[in-house]
Amino acid sequence: MKFDKIHNKGQAKLFQNSYLEMLTKTHPLVIWGVYMPVIIYCLYYSASALQFGIPRIVLTFLAGGLFWTFFEYIMHRFIFHLVAESEKARRIVYVMHGNHHEYPRDRERLFMPPVPSIIFASIVFMLMYGIMRHNAFMFFPGFVLGYLLYGSMHYAIHAWNPPFKWLKPLWRNHHLHHYKNENQGFGVSTTIWDRVFGTMFDLKKEKEDKQKVQELMFRKRKEELVED
Repeated sequence: MKFDKIHNKGQAKLFQNSYLEMLTKTHPLVIWGVYMPVIIYCLYYSASALQFGIPRIVLTFLAGGLFWTFFEYIMHRFIFHLVAESEKARRIVYVMHGNHHEYPRDRERLFMPPVPSIIFASIVFMLMYGIMRHNAFMFFPGFVLGYLLYGSMHYAIHAWNPPFKWLKPLWRNHHLHHYKNENQGFGVSTTIWDRVFGTMFDLKKEKEDKQKVQELMFRKRKEELVED
C-alpha cells in the first residue's frame, strides 16, 4: 500500500452510496457501548449459570486478552497488509486498512464500524464455542476487551504524545510503521509479537522525526478549520 501522498486532513470515500459510506464510520464510544454489555453478560453467565469459579474465569479471561494481541498482529501483518494481485482484492485491502495509511488522521475509521464488527465478532464467538464449548463465555470477553483496548490505544497513538515514558517505544513503533516502513511495526497494543517475529524497529538506530510524528497526530478542531 504505497501512496504518493499521506493526507493529513480529510478522509477517503470508500463507497458512492451514502448509506454504505455512513456505515464505514464510527466513534470509539459507540463500539465500547456495543461490547461492554456483551463482556459483562458473558462473565456473569459464566459465574451464575455455568458456575465456573472466579479463578478459572479470571485466568481464561486473561488468556483471551493475550490471544487478542497475537490475533491483532497476525491480522495486521498478513491480512491488512496483504499484497493483492487482482484489482478486486486490492480494493478489499484498501477498504479494510489501506485507507487508514492514506488518511491516518481520519479518527472516524480507527475502529471497525458496528455492523461488520458485530458480524465478525459473532463468527469469532461461534468458532471459539465450537473449539472450547462453554469456556468461550470466559475467553471471548477477554478477547473483545483486548480489541477495545487495542482500538483505544490506536486512537491515542494518533491523537496524543505518550502519557508515560515507558509507552514511547510503542508510539514510535507505530509511527515508523506509517511513515518509514509498513513491513515492520505491526503491533499496536503491544510490541511483544514484533519482538518475537523480528518485525520490531530498532528504535536505537531510528532517528526520531518529530515533524512526521506531528503530521500523523490529530490537531484541535480549531486548527483544522484554519487549515481548511
